[in-house]
Amino acid sequence: MTDATTGVDHLDALVLWCGAVVAIAGPAGLLWRATRGAHRLARKVEDFVDDWAGTDEHPGVMARLDRIEHKLGTVEHELHPNSGGSLRDAVDRVDQRTARHLDPP
Repeated sequence: MTDATTGVDHLDALVLWCGAVVAIAGPAGLLWRATRGAHRLARKVEDFVDDWAGTDEHPGVMARLDRIEHKLGTVEHELHPNSGGSLRDAVDRVDQRTARHLDPP
């Protein structure tokens, strides 16, 4: 079996130290990449939870949905025929007049 040294003590020590640096830096780099990905995921989860529950500056999802439902409730009466004052009644009147003008006598 051959000797694995170069015969130059300083060069052998340098090669040994370079191998040690690579042996430590490789796993350290992999660990850094894994923790960076976990940190990004944790930040996204935190953003989702803040959006869902709400913060001091912004209301949560349920509060926003409640506001949307109230706004829809104020315009819902416009979508159904009533005493003639809804948007639906106005569209129906225009449709009837248009049909009378387009129908041949």
